Amino acid sequence: MSPDSPVSMSARSRRAEFALALGGFGIGTGEFVIMGLMNRVATDLGVSAPQVGYAISSYALGVVVGAPIIAVLAARAPRRALLIALMLVFALGNVASAFAPGFWSFIALRFIAGLPHGAFFGVAALVAAAAVAPRQRARAVARVMSGLTVAILLGAPLATWVGNLFGWQLAFVVVGAVALLTALLIWLSVPVQPRDPEASPMRELSALAKHRVLFTLGVAAVGFGGMFSVFSYVMPTLTEQAGMAESLGPLVLVIFGLGAIAGNLCGARAADGNLLRAIPLILVWCAAVQGLYYFAADSVWLGILFVGLVGTSMALGPALQTRLMDVAEGGQTMAASLNHAAFNLANALGAWLAGVAIEAGLDWSVTGPVGTLLALGGLLVFFAGRAVERRGESDAALVQPL
Repeated sequence: MSPDSPVSMSARSRRAEFALALGGFGIGTGEFVIMGLMNRVATDLGVSAPQVGYAISSYALGVVVGAPIIAVLAARAPRRALLIALMLVFALGNVASAFAPGFWSFIALRFIAGLPHGAFFGVAALVAAAAVAPRQRARAVARVMSGLTVAILLGAPLATWVGNLFGWQLAFVVVGAVALLTALLIWLSVPVQPRDPEASPMRELSALAKHRVLFTLGVAAVGFGGMFSVFSYVMPTLTEQAGMAESLGPLVLVIFGLGAIAGNLCGARAADGNLLRAIPLILVWCAAVQGLYYFAADSVWLGILFVGLVGTSMALGPALQTRLMDVAEGGQTMAASLNHAAFNLANALGAWLAGVAIEAGLDWSVTGPVGTLLALGGLLVFFAGRAVERRGESDAALVQPL
């Protein structure tokens, strides 16, 4: 059989997608495991658990800073080589985190570990989409992003268990090992892509001047915040308001992870069918389930069910990533990388707004209505962007020569 036959190419694509998804699994595990190890890290480093929260913020800041800088500096780098380099930096940041001599060095190393996050997912999505037919791009992106959703379901809980049993340091070493394995598999399975002779830092920066790119990033930064407003406070909501036993905490995370996996896959299929219809419909769905969570959170089992439904908000991810591929033109890497920076901004925005509402004396379940407002805000950003886009098309038509 010829190495370029359809069957061979399909098998090669699957191996490449697995390698990229494994990288997403490692990144997702490294990002979320700290939430389950706060008390252990705090004790060992001699700080309070809330102070360990600075590590989460530091990692998120690394994502936001790293995405655009790497996209510009690595504009001319071959994509396979760039993916390997990003995984090596991620591995170094996590292994070094395990051996941090003190609290502030740990914070700095979490920042370094976050730097490759957005660029890796962005470049991985571009590589996966380029290997399939145009009508299958969103599903290819979803398969790469499935590593992140599986990390929520299995990776972070297992790493938390390892860290609590054998020391939190081992959890970060394991994440680093996954990153090293990913770098090896990318080298073995992702085909070499020739360097784009027209690539340049200025061409990547041009993405920031395109209103369709900025509006799509705005949808991600606002509309995705609803999921994080609920998820950030899901445990105290169900334990304090619904009276759930803390022993059911792992089940809650599993249900959320299953919802995220289902949303990722269903959202991708909808996006491949009709992208510009899928995005607003997904936002309406997010607004509905997050709003209904407010009422469901008075009951343990109904609340847990709606945690899974809130997890389906992950459907927005592959749809927005695909939209950015359509509108970024020459700034593909910049736009794709910034998508994940926008998701981290959504994380910060959702958690902050929900926290403000709770501190104002409202019920824990107010996180649901906060999520609804953010999803509707994302919907407004989407329609505003479409209005600007149509106005530009109308203006262009008017100036066409007769």
